[in-house]
Amino acid sequence: MRSISTFLQCFKYMTCRRPFRLLLLSSLFFLLQIFTSCEKFSGDQEIASYLKIDSISFSTDYTVQGSASHSITDAWVYVDGELIGTFPLPANLPVLKQGSHVVKILPGIKKDGIAATRINYPFYNTIEKTVNLIPDGSTSIVGTSTVYNSQTNFMWQEDFEGATISLDTTPRSSVGIRKTIPGSPLTFEREHSGIAEMDSTGAFFECLSHQSFNIPNSEVFLEMDFNINNHLTVGIMVYTGSVRYQVPIITLFDTGGKWKKIYIDLTTSLNAYLGANKFQVVFGNYKEETVSYAQILLDNIKLLSIKSGK
Repeated sequence: MRSISTFLQCFKYMTCRRPFRLLLLSSLFFLLQIFTSCEKFSGDQEIASYLKIDSISFSTDYTVQGSASHSITDAWVYVDGELIGTFPLPANLPVLKQGSHVVKILPGIKKDGIAATRINYPFYNTIEKTVNLIPDGSTSIVGTSTVYNSQTNFMWQEDFEGATISLDTTPRSSVGIRKTIPGSPLTFEREHSGIAEMDSTGAFFECLSHQSFNIPNSEVFLEMDFNINNHLTVGIMVYTGSVRYQVPIITLFDTGGKWKKIYIDLTTSLNAYLGANKFQVVFGNYKEETVSYAQILLDNIKLLSIKSGK
């Protein structure tokens, strides 16, 4: 700091000369910046290591759990039990650790198909890996595959591959639901998907699960694949003794000819009615005026809850 003191003494004797004063002020400001910068960046620095997660795959035992279709979009990442964050896939995320650490990855989805409501799906297994983190280096996590966890309760499944369909059209529905023919380009996978078609003004489609289900004391989600060019409302029929309530949950829109996967949370709606004990799942809507031929394709419907006792 002696150089600054000397500089200030020189400045004292040159105050009468404005050009010199301006030059000295500029120089003094520059020197102060240098000293401040040296102080700010002194000491040890944290250098991030990076974890690379390209995707998360999913598999099932088809005979028990149905299709392995999924839409895992995110990774909820923990290192040694500490939440690092939620990351859209693929991800290359920084971690301020080095050496060997335990990484846990919770597969994430968009609840109700909405990007703003991302959650770690309660029915998918956590992925656990021990990795070596390298400062300023990237470590790829391989084998990021998950399955349904052991606490998943499959309340209902409909993949349209059986001899009958476990969906019944209601008396007010003007069209029915059937299976696509084998080899049809409309089928999502395997031999069949479900299809409902409307081509007349005022046409209305409505069906509900053949079976009614006890409302469990746990989270309840409805998974399904769908491909539609007409609005489709998904809801529930809730029973409270002799009274029933038809409750819309979500309305799906034209998918542009593509199949999409959705995870619909039924939990809040199922618990909104005092004394409710049973429910059915409902699908339906009118044909839109702007649509000359309405086509609703469904597949891999799954109703999931958590096994009692957890």
